[in-house]
Amino acid sequence: MSEQEPTRAANFVRTAVAEDLETGRFQRPIVTRFPPEPNGYLHIGHAKAIAIDFGIAQEFGGRCHLRFDDTNPTKESQEYVDAIMRDIHWLGWDWAEHLYHASDYFEQLYQWAVQLIKAGKAYVDDLTADEMRETRGTLTEPGRESPYRHRSVEENLDLFERMRRGEFDDGTKTLRAKIDMNSANLNLRDPVMYRIRKTSHQRTGDTWCIYPMYDWAHGQSDSVERVTHSLCSLEYEDHRPLYDWYLDALGIFHPRQIEFARLNLSHTVMSKRKLLSLVEHGHVRGWDDPRMPTLAGLRRRGYTPEAIRDFAERVGVTKAANMVELAYLEACLREDLNKRAERRMAVLRPLTLILENYPDDQVEEFEAINNPEDPSAGTRKVPFSRILYIEQDDFRDPAPPKYYRLSPGAEVRLRYAYIVKCTGVERDAAGTVTAVRATYDPATRGGDAPGRKIRGTIHWVSAQHAMDAEVRLYDTLFTAPKPDDVDDPTSVLNSTSLEVISGAKVERALGLVAPETRVQFERLGYFVADWRDHTPDRLVFNRTVGLRDTWGKIERTLS
Repeated sequence: MSEQEPTRAANFVRTAVAEDLETGRFQRPIVTRFPPEPNGYLHIGHAKAIAIDFGIAQEFGGRCHLRFDDTNPTKESQEYVDAIMRDIHWLGWDWAEHLYHASDYFEQLYQWAVQLIKAGKAYVDDLTADEMRETRGTLTEPGRESPYRHRSVEENLDLFERMRRGEFDDGTKTLRAKIDMNSANLNLRDPVMYRIRKTSHQRTGDTWCIYPMYDWAHGQSDSVERVTHSLCSLEYEDHRPLYDWYLDALGIFHPRQIEFARLNLSHTVMSKRKLLSLVEHGHVRGWDDPRMPTLAGLRRRGYTPEAIRDFAERVGVTKAANMVELAYLEACLREDLNKRAERRMAVLRPLTLILENYPDDQVEEFEAINNPEDPSAGTRKVPFSRILYIEQDDFRDPAPPKYYRLSPGAEVRLRYAYIVKCTGVERDAAGTVTAVRATYDPATRGGDAPGRKIRGTIHWVSAQHAMDAEVRLYDTLFTAPKPDDVDDPTSVLNSTSLEVISGAKVERALGLVAPETRVQFERLGYFVADWRDHTPDRLVFNRTVGLRDTWGKIERTLS
């Protein structure tokens, strides 16, 4: 953000960075980083972290690095790397030439580990993972030292070098920091720095068979890159003393770590492990399923990067964990789409409307406004003919109380066209209405009816000119507001989270839209042409969000 732009709302992260610059703790330019693990797709929670990391750097004239924490080759892939970069760019952020990987620093990290061994601050341990857990202690009981904790420096150097050469099997040895098994902070009870993993790495191949733990790579990678402000989610607050210990023990550049509360959104889960399980068990159709909270899924659903960035700014930066209502995210989206999405008419569940007094061979064109919020969007021509399609819900026989749409003897306004009056219905053998008959009033062209009170207006498409479309109606993936609080989140999966309508009829202008085009189906909601399946020969639209909040009063947070 330039100095001429309005100052954003104050928060403790902005305040801390400003104070560091004022006191001279760090010099300009400040450096932040976003360090995702390439073991899944980014989700809406990451969007908040990305906005903070990149936004703070931009605001203070600094830069933000993208660094992949690729320290666990068993769960990582190039697919995830590519998806993460694509999603960050889609959100509108760029790291320029500052793309890094923790694997860039494997040799340096190894040499620093050797430095700690030589200083008597690290040792090779033979305890198994289960044995290590048993000796770690609890929050109320101290840990117990490993019997291998007092190996000599020479023996530890030899064993660590042999670990690197691949002489030992997976799980047989680790390198641990020698800190304090009695510490009240469990993270300081001789944490593991390296483990043996004889697995090929996506970038380094088979060069390494030992890999650094995240807590060992985290702070040192920041130090290498001269990151001034390491902005992390709150779960890393208890890890900060460990990062400080490593940096101080090595005597290297020391970034400042600041923690903030992660984003929790109602009616979804944010754990990548749980999201991966949804994909692997077929509960959704991939990471970019529009029901997923992933950025790829939200993009396919029709969300805009502008709406997501606006949402991230509005929810703010706090220290206290909270739950944000899905309705608030949807409100940000509606506000954005209302300004940018052009209007079109579509009938999802068509019912034939026959205008008995309209000439059989006549076709008119009406001027339709593309977006009343954006005069520059102009207008389009909508064809009109004797036989139309209307929504099944726009006709009732008999009409319920306060029903202002079409029913026997009632009048309604056809959007942009004429006022029509229902004169009869056609039914099949089962009594189901198959067509509605009506007459139109030629004097009401354009829908004008001076002196007449017409309370209902409905949309329509010309049967002669309509195009077939598949419309996918998406709802929340979970029925419970807090699925993470349920023992088995799959037990509260929404069985009606997707309804596919294959017989929708849409106006011809929708046959020309490209994939990812967002539109408002008048009276129905906002929709997007599916980026994967939509083609000129097969129109496929995903419902993005309804026109109105269906969750009641919008609250910014849900305790």
